[in-house]
Amino acid sequence: MNGGIYLIQENGELVEMTEQAYDSEDLLQRLLARYPRLLAGDQIDSAAPRRWLLISREAAVPAEEEGPGRWSVDHLFLDQDAVPTLVEVKRSSDTRIRREVVGQMLDYAANAVAYWPMEKIRAQLEAECEGARRAPEEVLGDFLGPDADQEKFWQDVKTNLQAGRVRLVFVADVIPPELRRIVEFLNAQMDPAEVLALEIRQYVGTGLKTLVPRVIGQTAEAERKRGPSGTRWDPSRFFAALEETRPTEEVALAENLLAFGREVSGREADWGTGKDRGSFTARLIIGDQRFSLFSVYTTGEFSLNIGWSNEKLSSIKADMSERYRSEARSRLGTSFDRVRWERGWPMAKLAALLPDNADAFKQLIRDFVSEIRQLAGGSQVE
Repeated sequence: MNGGIYLIQENGELVEMTEQAYDSEDLLQRLLARYPRLLAGDQIDSAAPRRWLLISREAAVPAEEEGPGRWSVDHLFLDQDAVPTLVEVKRSSDTRIRREVVGQMLDYAANAVAYWPMEKIRAQLEAECEGARRAPEEVLGDFLGPDADQEKFWQDVKTNLQAGRVRLVFVADVIPPELRRIVEFLNAQMDPAEVLALEIRQYVGTGLKTLVPRVIGQTAEAERKRGPSGTRWDPSRFFAALEETRPTEEVALAENLLAFGREVSGREADWGTGKDRGSFTARLIIGDQRFSLFSVYTTGEFSLNIGWSNEKLSSIKADMSERYRSEARSRLGTSFDRVRWERGWPMAKLAALLPDNADAFKQLIRDFVSEIRQLAGGSQVE
């Protein structure tokens, strides 16, 4: 390797730090696990620098529904927007870094999105925390801040996986030109997934060691497509976007559902931060329990979110989640796949509620809220 960097000591002496290869791939992996900031979150997003929560090293990725791990990705991180970030590490001397690692990573991503439930990611963090003798809530609180809604964060992990919103990062001491070209091409074509490469060059000299990360793959075209990240939608922006593509009666229905969500839950809707798709979500909060009711999207779709709380509902009343899935089918004439019902927010067209099903939909939500309030010892919704 060539090149170096130079340090000026307090006594004015110039110290040359020369580039040096890592002794092993495992060493670079351990450095990333210990110092996640090496992932250069400020270079990935300068407006809102990415921060990293390590979920696990050697995170198992299944190849079928509820199957065992078939592969293991070197690191799994979440950023502060709950975007799963898969990191694969190779040294430049490993010939697989040129092409083979790309197919390997795409395998991981495709199967993670299809078969990696949020609950498993959460369990992996809990296992890591148990080994470190720390409470998961404490670790997540340190990462997100003391006032953050941790349940919403996990809900966002689930939503991101469902939407294919993941980040793939190839890490090496030197990124070869072949891999760079592939990464730039994939990052420009894949949306909402993001594909990046990261060089972390090592320089040593006079007992010192310096690590210099550099993100590769963020072409101007890829950044233009993705646009600014993390901007929260609001009613004005949401309905302006909806009016551009949807008929008047669907816009009116969305406005009606926004008001209904406020009425039935007793709180304002939560607005999403999607780049290309706006949303609002009605949520019921009883004490420290949160239940997502439904969401409406600028794509002219809605999702019925009752099943997302299936584990919580099962602890309250065994058949509750499945019973409401059946009720949705009989009342709305819309069949929701069980896996989607429980793991993601099952989508349907707003048009499916017109002209006669909107009242049936709202009554279904009222019945659910009323039952939850009764079982939780609260007051019924009128």
